[in-house]
Amino acid sequence: MNYSKDQPYNDLPLLLPDPSIWEKLSIYKKLAEARAALAELKGRLPIIPNPLMLINTLVLQEAKDSSTIENIFTTNDKLYKAFSSTAANTDPATKEVLRYREALWNSFSELKSPKDFSLQLAVKIFKLITEKKEEVRTGQVYIGNSFQVVYTPPAPGNILLEKLNNWFDVAVNKKDIDPLLKMAILHYQFEAIHPFSDGNGRTGRILNVLYLCLQKLLDLPVLYLSKYILDNKTDYYRLLREVTENNSWENWILYILEAVKQTSILTLQKVNAIFDNYTSVLEKVKVEANDIYSRELIDVIFSQPYCKISILEEQKIASRNTASKYLKRLEELGILTSETVGRENLYKNISLYAILSNS
Repeated sequence: MNYSKDQPYNDLPLLLPDPSIWEKLSIYKKLAEARAALAELKGRLPIIPNPLMLINTLVLQEAKDSSTIENIFTTNDKLYKAFSSTAANTDPATKEVLRYREALWNSFSELKSPKDFSLQLAVKIFKLITEKKEEVRTGQVYIGNSFQVVYTPPAPGNILLEKLNNWFDVAVNKKDIDPLLKMAILHYQFEAIHPFSDGNGRTGRILNVLYLCLQKLLDLPVLYLSKYILDNKTDYYRLLREVTENNSWENWILYILEAVKQTSILTLQKVNAIFDNYTSVLEKVKVEANDIYSRELIDVIFSQPYCKISILEEQKIASRNTASKYLKRLEELGILTSETVGRENLYKNISLYAILSNS
């Protein structure tokens, strides 16, 4: 097989590779560790009474970190405010990160059975993230910069479609390989196929977590692998190249399994911290402000870092005037702090914001 980084990699092998790449003690040891950490996280998620507490918090974190890998930068504060506010001055990068969150959640909501894990789903994700109307690329792309090409993916047309159809066939139908091992292999292959003109990394990382949900390893798409990839970005790209250039699968698979293990541990820590703070605030409001206490109110202020009056109205917790009094009372108790953004008052959940901002 001839490979040149300057020529389309039309000889990219179809999946799956030779099983000898994963039938190694080092991989099975790491696989056991990753599966145990992921299973512990999955078992803990039901303690959170309202899934939106995780969807609107941890998924936003994944959106931010996955976009940062692709040099799309925003801050936690800009992101959280834009998610809650109707202000019109949100910057383009923050809007793009919010689209990632929308793409992840919408695609998860549509994933009802294995047949839904399809090229059509990937195209929808790509379109949501990038706001482009095109589908699978029809032109050749080159990976690198103006000084150097580091990789040239397969040519568009029948070659590209053959690789893509093989990818989804293996993802859905090949069942004689552990799902975490297969996810690692699939992730490399998606990056190597590079099916879209833009957004391939982000689309691929959404497909990663959707695949874990499809395989019942997670019930919610809250494992944000992008944090580990961002912290180990140099190794990520180096190991991708080593698979392409040297067929060096072992270290790539070990990297992804370690990413699953470490982000499962980190996500579990955040889930526990959110739950502990949630129960603490519940008790504080019940004792110190029983006249405004309701579990629904506390659920709302923990469902996203910033809250506002209209959210309480939409959730039918209180009328506008009463909602304003509730939020001001929570601010007096030191649970929230307010800030004017545009024409709105946003109320930041101090403890929740701290948990999400702590890496």
